[in-house]
Amino acid sequence: MNDTAARTMDDWRRRIDEIDRELIKLLNERSQCALEIGKFKRLHNIAIYQPEREREVLENAERANAGPLADTAIRRLFERILDEARSLERQERREEPKEDMKS
Repeated sequence: MNDTAARTMDDWRRRIDEIDRELIKLLNERSQCALEIGKFKRLHNIAIYQPEREREVLENAERANAGPLADTAIRRLFERILDEARSLERQERREEPKEDMKS
C-alpha cells in the first residue's frame, strides 16, 4: 500500500472514530431520556415493555433510513437499542428503594 492510500485509509478511520464518539454520546443521551420515561412509567404503574411504542420507533427508524444500510439492518440496530433501554429501566427499578420498606 502506498503512502497516499494509507493516509486516505487513516483519514477514513479517524472519521469513523469521530462518528463512533458522537454515536456513543447520542446513545447515552437517548438512554437518559429512556430512564426519565422509566421513572414516569414506574410512578404511574405502566409496564416497561410497550410493544406499540416500540413498533412506532422501529417504523420511524426505517422511514428515516436513506441508506446505504438496508431497512432490516436499521431495524436490527434499533431493536438492540430498545432492548438495552428496557434493560436499563429494569435495572433502575431494581435499584430504587421500595417505599413500603422504609420505616
